Amino acid sequence: MNYIIKNENALYYECGYSCDNALFIKLGSESFFLTDSRYQQEAKESIKNATVIIKRDLYKKANKIIKKSKIKKLIYDPKEWSIFAFNRVTQGLDIKFKPQPDFSHKKRIIKTSQEIELLKKAVQLGADSFDRFAYIINKYGFGKDEYELTYLAKSALSKYGKRDLSFEPIVAINANASKPHAMPTKQILEKDDLLLVDAGLKYKRYCSDRTRTVSAIDSFGFSTEQKFKTKKIQKAYDTVLKAHDNAIEKARSGMVAKEIDALTRDIITKAGFGKYYIHSTGHGVGLDIHEMPYISSKSETIIEDGMVYTIEPGIYIPNEFGIRIEDMVTMVDGKAVVL
Repeated sequence: MNYIIKNENALYYECGYSCDNALFIKLGSESFFLTDSRYQQEAKESIKNATVIIKRDLYKKANKIIKKSKIKKLIYDPKEWSIFAFNRVTQGLDIKFKPQPDFSHKKRIIKTSQEIELLKKAVQLGADSFDRFAYIINKYGFGKDEYELTYLAKSALSKYGKRDLSFEPIVAINANASKPHAMPTKQILEKDDLLLVDAGLKYKRYCSDRTRTVSAIDSFGFSTEQKFKTKKIQKAYDTVLKAHDNAIEKARSGMVAKEIDALTRDIITKAGFGKYYIHSTGHGVGLDIHEMPYISSKSETIIEDGMVYTIEPGIYIPNEFGIRIEDMVTMVDGKAVVL
């Protein structure tokens, strides 16, 4: 198979190293990693399965390597490339460039046992960070707004800068939680408020992703056992938790992804909240925070052992509140196991 890769995480998957200016070219049994002199030392120390080439103009050099190889077809992922970069690499070449969207994600959809262990470690560290964040909020967080709480979440997750984050944390209070990807506001956290936190960290580049919705009472924690101040919020929360647990309990290898989505969606719809469930049930997680498989109502992907994905049903009532509960699972011996 002949292919060219530009995305950083796809590069890392191929050869155990990446940087922000590099290309990986696979031509049969030959592999080439192209980068510039800023990354020369790290690339040559880290890469064992490809020839490292140091050039200022990577696209020109890639063009020459491809031309010299006399291949007839080269696979690429069009999502990775700008028109400018693609035109530079392909200029004057009389070969077929075959687009394959999500090329690397498809290669990575089944995780190795080593990858699953890395993801499990990331999830465990993430859960520990949620506990640390709960302690910080209980001690310092009441009376602070979402901007300050988001800063505190970053500190807890990154262990004060020692770890990378999977994504920008979401910390949302009351009505702001009705936006699935809420941005921080000046809303101040007070006792008995609804608080939604969606956050994750990386361990050796592999991501974690977790969401909890809690009632911010005295000495609260991020467990899934929560009591809220109104019956409406409590009913919505209990419905989301039931949907979350049902999907984890009943997901099986061999199912089509949309069948797992239905395990959450049917429960939420039957409880009368269907129109407020406005996203899919989950997504794969690995080197990228969003990978295949996608657990949506339209996905025909067949779920297999070794896949890792989230279960994250939610209910979002505009201008009132939002609830989401999310865990990462992997398929083992045909069943979903929470990481």
